[in-house]
Amino acid sequence: MSTALKFGLATPSNFWKLDWPARQQTVTQIADSGFDHIFMADHVSFRNGSGTDGFVEVAGLSQLHPSLGVMTGIYLLPLRHPLPVARQLASMANLAPGRMIFGVGIGGEDPHELEVCGVNPKRRGVRANESLAIIKGLLAGESVTFEGQEFCVQDAIIRPTPQTPIPVVVGGRSDAALTRTAKFGEGWLGVWCSASRFSQAIVSVHEQAEALGRNDVDWMHGYQPWVGLDHHNGDAAHAAVKAGMEAFYRIPFEKFERYTPSGTPAQVAEQLAPYIESGCRLFNLKVCCEHPEEEVVLGRELVAELRQCGVALAS
Repeated sequence: MSTALKFGLATPSNFWKLDWPARQQTVTQIADSGFDHIFMADHVSFRNGSGTDGFVEVAGLSQLHPSLGVMTGIYLLPLRHPLPVARQLASMANLAPGRMIFGVGIGGEDPHELEVCGVNPKRRGVRANESLAIIKGLLAGESVTFEGQEFCVQDAIIRPTPQTPIPVVVGGRSDAALTRTAKFGEGWLGVWCSASRFSQAIVSVHEQAEALGRNDVDWMHGYQPWVGLDHHNGDAAHAAVKAGMEAFYRIPFEKFERYTPSGTPAQVAEQLAPYIESGCRLFNLKVCCEHPEEEVVLGRELVAELRQCGVALAS
């Protein structure tokens, strides 16, 4: 497994309200703050109909900076047919060569979102597995014929084949997500779990992958927390992340609070350090703070603290 830590920042909350020069300036600030990529959530019609198309947004973000990576975190794969998704990935390989990470998951927090897309929520895992099998074959340059329970394709081809493979990172808390990672992924993306569970999860992934003959994967396991940050005031940091999560998920914060660090950057880094020790090599950070214009600055301070944690644990 690679030992270098990678960091992603969720698109700042006010980003798309900025004019174009300010967007470009913000993305440059993110890159200069030690982040490796920006990541984007994906929802079609979540809770009250809200959402953003993850692919559209990462495509736009990728053109605002020459080297900063982009990531879907996570893309609701069961809502789509795998052929158009494979085309989108091939297009991203052309738009931003070597800069895309494909984070995928099956969703489920809002079953109605799947239903309005014509997807049976109970079939979303099967759909994701079949989609990944098809997509991986297509992006490897193969002619794919596949007959499954959800998808059937005959002699499908996507050209051009990406010159640099696009890593797949699979999100999800279930054992099925770990098996999906072992079969198709280059990493697992954990959320709302303890460091102990994180460690157990990646051991399971590695054991299953080895049983499948996948012994040469350069694993990129990650953790994607919401964090509340403030330069000095822990109460303000807690209040900011509580408000942000409740507004997004429409669920009481108590459901998440146990796994949601808040405080100063140093305090939050201390809370996240056990995940590094457990094998985390990628952090996707959704930063919440009292003043949205400070998200990047506070994120930069947290990244600096976490990099020091990584150095200390490696020595």
